Amino acid sequence: MKPAVFGGSRKQHGFALILVLWVLSLMIIMAGSFALSMRREAGLVSNIRNTAQALAIAESGVNIAEMMLLLPDALKRWHTDGSIYQVDMEEAVIRIKLLSENGKIDINKADEKVLKALLLAVPSLDEKAQSKLLGAIMDWRDSDDLLHIDGAEKKEYQDAGLRYGPRNKPFQSIDELRLVLGFDEDIFQWMSPLITVYGTAKVNQQMASVDVLRVLPDLDEELIDEFVAARLDSARKDLPVPAFPSAITPLVPIKNAPQVQNTQATPNNQVITVISEVLLDDGTSASLTAVVQNVSGSKTPFQLFNWQRNAVSHQSLFAESETDTTAESDLPVKHYAESEFFH
Repeated sequence: MKPAVFGGSRKQHGFALILVLWVLSLMIIMAGSFALSMRREAGLVSNIRNTAQALAIAESGVNIAEMMLLLPDALKRWHTDGSIYQVDMEEAVIRIKLLSENGKIDINKADEKVLKALLLAVPSLDEKAQSKLLGAIMDWRDSDDLLHIDGAEKKEYQDAGLRYGPRNKPFQSIDELRLVLGFDEDIFQWMSPLITVYGTAKVNQQMASVDVLRVLPDLDEELIDEFVAARLDSARKDLPVPAFPSAITPLVPIKNAPQVQNTQATPNNQVITVISEVLLDDGTSASLTAVVQNVSGSKTPFQLFNWQRNAVSHQSLFAESETDTTAESDLPVKHYAESEFFH
């Protein structure tokens, strides 16, 4: 009987050892899973903290831009033509881009010729699609129910299965373009940096970005390149902005072009888009897009129209341009140290 008892004891000991090993394995797996989860949580918290820090610095960039637009010396004010300015901080870099809405194509006030030129520049749109979009825009913003050529009124929207029709009123925002029959997100994202509802009937070429100038009708490419180069040079040297050379006058060296009042550096009552993007040392980035207006005599220097975080419609200010490498239009025109703004 004793051997049998001894054999049973060995079986019990073996089972206990297996149970201990299984429990230890389970605990190791649980500990590893917990450690991995904690690392993920720590990484997530770090990312949230860094993003919040980047957004706070980007907000400072908007404040810097507003301050630089109000400098007493008009020639030292930042240009609102798409010029980029850089502020180097201890642990971050801010790039700030300013765009006057008067230098964009106003989808409420632009004539058919300008809107057609804009649509012709949209990639992958054939002539028929361009004509339909043009007609649909005109029918959306006019006050009648008369159908433009290739346009769209209530019936066309109903035939497309939509429960709404054109407002027959001016666009309240550029986002309303998404509702126009025939528009998709790719077309809107391509157009949004070039258009506005806060501009004038005629684009102010002095304030227009190089991308807007390239889609406007009847502008010579060589004149555009020369003007942009001269405008960048004037921004770097605190000189008046040169006049845009007329397409009907003989081409002359841009350095001899007449100097005019620096109208784009006078923001009173103008609506301006400020894009502030921050890149931290660890690679974290964040951006803010603010649409503001400086109102003369107001208690607050600027009235805020729109405020958007990490807008997808704007190319990163730290990315190299794929379309314009000769004019250096995507490089900062000036660099500043943090100490020049923060004491």
